[in-house]
Amino acid sequence: MPPRRSHKKSRAGCRRCKSRKIKCDEVHPRCGGCVKHAVACDFENPSVLVDILAAEAAMSPLSPSVAATSPSTPAASIDFGSFPGPSAPATPLYRTPSTPGLSSTTPPGHRLLELRLMHQYTAMTCKTITFTAPVTEEIWSITVPNLAFSGSQHLADAILAVAALHLRSITPNDRELVRASHAYMAATLAEYSAALTKGIDHTNAESLFLTSALIAFQSTATRVFMKDELSIEGSSGMDLGGKDRQSSAAGSYTIPFSWFHSFQGVKAITAASWQYLRVSPVATQVINSQAVLQLDFSAGPDTFFGHLLDGLDEELAALGSDSSSPNINLYPPMGNGAPPEGERRGSASADPALIASTRQAYQHAVAVLNWAHKIPHKGAPLAFPATVSRRYIELLEERQPRALAILACFFALLKSMDRVWWLQGMARREVLGVVSIFNSDFFGPEAYREWWPHLEWAMQIALYEHTGSGPIPTDVWGADWYAEEAALARGQEPGGYFRHIELLSQMVSPINSIPPVPPD
Repeated sequence: MPPRRSHKKSRAGCRRCKSRKIKCDEVHPRCGGCVKHAVACDFENPSVLVDILAAEAAMSPLSPSVAATSPSTPAASIDFGSFPGPSAPATPLYRTPSTPGLSSTTPPGHRLLELRLMHQYTAMTCKTITFTAPVTEEIWSITVPNLAFSGSQHLADAILAVAALHLRSITPNDRELVRASHAYMAATLAEYSAALTKGIDHTNAESLFLTSALIAFQSTATRVFMKDELSIEGSSGMDLGGKDRQSSAAGSYTIPFSWFHSFQGVKAITAASWQYLRVSPVATQVINSQAVLQLDFSAGPDTFFGHLLDGLDEELAALGSDSSSPNINLYPPMGNGAPPEGERRGSASADPALIASTRQAYQHAVAVLNWAHKIPHKGAPLAFPATVSRRYIELLEERQPRALAILACFFALLKSMDRVWWLQGMARREVLGVVSIFNSDFFGPEAYREWWPHLEWAMQIALYEHTGSGPIPTDVWGADWYAEEAALARGQEPGGYFRHIELLSQMVSPINSIPPVPPD
């Protein structure tokens, strides 16, 4: 038997050769075995030790020392100091992305919330915005997020705000979503206001228009979660006599003025930036997807809501006459007191322009109701807060009974969209709230009896339990939706809603006020 040849053992070989149980030639910076097999050598790159050890752990039983280590311990935390070769820190297999979040409002460590909200918006929320105009779904689901990603911070925050609100409707007790919906919308309003202050141009007109629409949407949807306030108050929280009404009118209804302010903001932004929006494919498609206003200003029994103008001539005549007229109550008494002498509307010095604007405000509001009543399934009632005049909003702030009766009928029209999450239950709650003002000490029993005939239809619709999937029956609603839609289509002038905005942009000046974030 021939003698065994002597050989030198490798005691400082690379880890890869040791794991393969072959002799390493210990050549640096890369041993011969690793060169031959065209693999990385830990002499040259110590970071490959992570992969090698992971492979060994998967192929062999755990040693007692390794078994004591938690399975979740990162490989980069293992001490490699006992292995020969150049010392260098191990490269982790995963690094936390250094890219900032979509919104600066997102708290550190809450990136998953942001991703959750964006997924909710693109997968579900955007479809509930476009339920009356499916042709714009691609714009709201794809184009709008892309505009936000391009650097429009106010648009990004608005998207996250409405998505949080939608998720909140599914899980109303999730406090994180409550905080998120308010925080993102507060940031939206601040950034939106700052952008408007800098001015509108071709670079931001599109994103400002879309943000204003999302603000109006959020303002409406927030009402679903709000409890009725404990006071009758205007935007200032004070009555027209300058006194706090909370103590004397506890438990009464609050008019959602934020709806009107936010929708009027959309109208103002559209008019102010029309020179840029009119050439924007995105804006024009969104605008033309809306039902075209076809208003009939004739009054009387020939129109469904013509009764809301009954007695208007006498009321306006009293407005321009001496305040002692016994039959007119344009400025109704509040409790035991009357408005200060200087604030009485029924004075002999009433401005003729005020009388004319009051007439026009009522006639225009009733005309919008008549049109929306015919095609509510097309989203027409939602045009009401955007199209009514500023004078009508002033009359609401003054709690004029005619303005309130018109408001009750508008809310009743929303019953046609009761299945949409951000309008669900709205008609019932708001109509009952408006009627409660009439049926309180705010006006007195005489006003309630006088105005009940004008509120009866709104109450009937608000309390109606519609169980079918189709339109509300004609004998209940008072109109055949699809027949009226066909009739309006035959009489529609060419140009669509685009033409209406062209005229509006020449008449409306921008509104500088930004709606506040509604309280929870």
